[in-house]
Amino acid sequence: MNWILRFVSQDTRDLITLGQRIVGCLNTPEERRVAVEYGIEMFKDGRVEVGEWARFGSKLGVLKAPAKKKKSGENKPL
Repeated sequence: MNWILRFVSQDTRDLITLGQRIVGCLNTPEERRVAVEYGIEMFKDGRVEVGEWARFGSKLGVLKAPAKKKKSGENKPL
């Protein structure tokens, strides 16, 4: 595949590399199918909302929920 990339523009190479990295994050055919179907639906109207990006990122396994903050007083020595 990499030898083919020499014949396309840098922009196209970058997009293909991005796609390869995204697919590399997905372990099963089911994960890939779900992510691709959601991505196609997400871009259908040409606009993507912030929440849609977040859901897409979580399907790709690249976005994780932030760690919960500890309440003050937690983990204080007795």
